[in-house]
Amino acid sequence: MVDGVLALARRYRPLHISIVGGEPLVRFRELDVLLPQLSKMGIAVQLVTSAVREIPKAWSQINDLFIVVSIDGLQPEHDVRRTPATYERILKSIDGHKITVHCTVTGQMVGRPKYFEEFLSFWSNKQEVKQVWFSLFTPQVGAEGEEILSPSARAEVLREFVKLREQFPKLVMPDSVIEGYRNPPKSPDQCIFSRTTLNLTADLKGRITPCQFGGNPDCSQCGCIASAGLKAVGDHRLFGVLPLRSIFKASDQIGRTTARMLRNAE
Repeated sequence: MVDGVLALARRYRPLHISIVGGEPLVRFRELDVLLPQLSKMGIAVQLVTSAVREIPKAWSQINDLFIVVSIDGLQPEHDVRRTPATYERILKSIDGHKITVHCTVTGQMVGRPKYFEEFLSFWSNKQEVKQVWFSLFTPQVGAEGEEILSPSARAEVLREFVKLREQFPKLVMPDSVIEGYRNPPKSPDQCIFSRTTLNLTADLKGRITPCQFGGNPDCSQCGCIASAGLKAVGDHRLFGVLPLRSIFKASDQIGRTTARMLRNAE
């Protein structure tokens, strides 16, 4: 695994690598070798974990390593869904680290008074937590289920986050991300995050397409915080005139054309 990831890093020369689950800490011995090497290569790494086991203390000294802990709502629901990665175990696992808490909002969470306020109050008070992120549940096209947010619930959640960010400074929810959630890219082809990332399966051989969600995601209900953030970047107008999205598209086209020419020349 270590050799495979390093080979890919040398081939693609990414600015950033996200290591996600399953559960990455199952391979903590390999990560103990891999993470310092990626850091030496100048690559920022985001490790997304349930914190089901203790995060090695030495990792707190690795430059450009960002640990994100996935937490599924308040303790009663989270502990049922994530056992054995319970609140109690998470608090033990993150001791000595600075982490980001990430929660995906689902339909079961909305409509419950002060649900997100309670969540933010609990985690914002932990010294190990430097910031809190919220994504919105992204369904596949045609899917049904209680996890899916209705349009009205989605709008209400976003209005609530706008109010809560004043009370909880650790909540990362700027206007640009709110706007990205309200008006997500219409397709993966229009999503800067989708077009600038390569998503690989655990064996490092298969590709996950068209984006990190795989399958046929319903982009009209996209709740990916990275997609929302990069949409905001793309919509920004350079000097108040030229959208950065236009520059990205031109650069992307040049890069694809160059890569095709190099392949043909080999």
